[in-house]
Amino acid sequence: MNVADSEIKSLLEAYKTIAVYGLSHDPSKPSHYVPVFIREKGWNVLGTYPKEHSVGGFSIYRSLKEIPKENRKFIDVFRSSDKIPEIVDEILELGGTEVLWLQLGISHPEAEKKAENAGIKVVSDRCLIIEYNRFF
Repeated sequence: MNVADSEIKSLLEAYKTIAVYGLSHDPSKPSHYVPVFIREKGWNVLGTYPKEHSVGGFSIYRSLKEIPKENRKFIDVFRSSDKIPEIVDEILELGGTEVLWLQLGISHPEAEKKAENAGIKVVSDRCLIIEYNRFF
């Protein structure tokens, strides 16, 4: 993680669109209720999920490459830590991402370093709800 704790609030204030990698259709999962919470707090939220769904009224894309580039600047990831290297590779291949946020319990130091070396701000093992409640 290359973002200092003191920078998180300004980072969240700077980006008003969040692309959620793995936005679930199951309202009981954090990968659904965290995006709902953030949307209710004023952010534009869209997501990826391998199967089509319309739960929660989100714009859902089957893959990251289908999301318009201007909406991929801040990517919030809900995938297991072992999937992070391939997600970082995908993000770097597509370009345009400025912030990679790995949700609570998710980290992969080598992949994070690769993203950081490419100029991406990386936040790992942090929940958007918790951070929102700390700073707003």
